[in-house]
Amino acid sequence: MTANSSATLQTAPPLSPARAGLWWGLLGVAAFSFTVPFTRMVVDGGGMSPLFVSCGRAVVAAALAAIALGVTRQRRPRGRQWARLAIVAGGVVFGFPVLTTFALATASASHSVVVIAVLPAVTAVLVVLRVRERPRASFWVTAVLGAVAAVGFAAVQGGGLGGLHHADLLLIGAVVACGFGYAEGGLLARELGAWQTISWALVLAAAPMALLTGVSLVQDPPTGTPLDWALFGYLGVVSMFLGFFAWYRGLAIGPMAQVSQVQLVQPVLSICWAALLLHEQLTWATVLGGAAVIACAGTAVRSRLRQPDGAEHRPASGRLG
Repeated sequence: MTANSSATLQTAPPLSPARAGLWWGLLGVAAFSFTVPFTRMVVDGGGMSPLFVSCGRAVVAAALAAIALGVTRQRRPRGRQWARLAIVAGGVVFGFPVLTTFALATASASHSVVVIAVLPAVTAVLVVLRVRERPRASFWVTAVLGAVAAVGFAAVQGGGLGGLHHADLLLIGAVVACGFGYAEGGLLARELGAWQTISWALVLAAAPMALLTGVSLVQDPPTGTPLDWALFGYLGVVSMFLGFFAWYRGLAIGPMAQVSQVQLVQPVLSICWAALLLHEQLTWATVLGGAAVIACAGTAVRSRLRQPDGAEHRPASGRLG
């Protein structure tokens, strides 16, 4: 799953009166929705280590990003933009993929998706703090409720707060890391462009990710089946790169506020794929926990997008793993 937050999107007039923006946004979300179940399939039943999967797919995406930037001759970032890109890379290229992949080595895909579903609300909070906005109280209430719902769901399934597994802590860490990356990336996208921001972040992280990939190859050489390699290719080519093209095209066509809400469908799709592909049982706890987290995240995001007088904010344009 990727990971895309509606919290960092700019309100702008739609470029087309048709619903093309919504369809492109839905295509991007559909592409990202396979990330969690595919990662689970590769690290659980395949012959690939979590370190190789999480870092190797970033190397694949970085190679594609370098080609895209070179062919289109994008201008290079300057000054502090490199430091801000490091935050983006640390959150969305390293933090989220690595932490979620290691978590998925032991946690089920459906369980992980419910915890990760709070990401839009977390990103909204970080953007508010970053740009020093003053949203109304309902934003903070629903954002906190969303976080409580996600942690509560993990705790209930683990037998209480003391039963939170290390996978749950990894997932929570991944959400926080990705939230920072999305928040800063959303602001930086105003200056560099949307797909250009993630592409430069991938290129910036290419060297350390390639080093870690090399370490994983030496320690635990991958021995996956052709299907495993196909899934790995999807994670690198689509989940970390091409999916963003559809997502950002949808946001550019707009209307952005409406298109951004399509992201809330992603956890639902991911849970469905986990049931179909991994044969994971959909329990009432998973359904209710997912519904609660998604509802709180959606309410928090919509609350931030509206001023107390009903006008919409104009936050940064950016991407949400």
